[in-house]
Amino acid sequence: MSRHREWDLKCKVYVGNLGNNTARGDLEASFSKYGALKNVWVARNPPGFAFVEYEDPRDAEDAVRAMDGSRICGSRVRVEMSSGRARERNGPRGGGGGGDRGGDRRGGPRGGADFRGRYG
Repeated sequence: MSRHREWDLKCKVYVGNLGNNTARGDLEASFSKYGALKNVWVARNPPGFAFVEYEDPRDAEDAVRAMDGSRICGSRVRVEMSSGRARERNGPRGGGGGGDRGGDRRGGPRGGADFRGRYG
């Protein structure tokens, strides 16, 4: 089986917000309803996401429409076509580091002087 980074992007689906104990078989059971699967890869370190590759890009698109926001093993999952780009660990999906939170390292939510406020 090939590495998930080498899969056909037209057929590659990203599955996020998975529980830590979601198994490959859970994903196969949920996603095979929409077409023939070519590959399934579940992240383990860090856990919480997976990739599913379909044989037909139309099946991948159908799965995204049907499965986004559904529950797999008790977790509401995010399902979208894979962009092919790596995400930052603490970026927009990771819950931190994405954008201005009203302060910088010296100030902001935890108190202290706001450096940008004093110097421009």
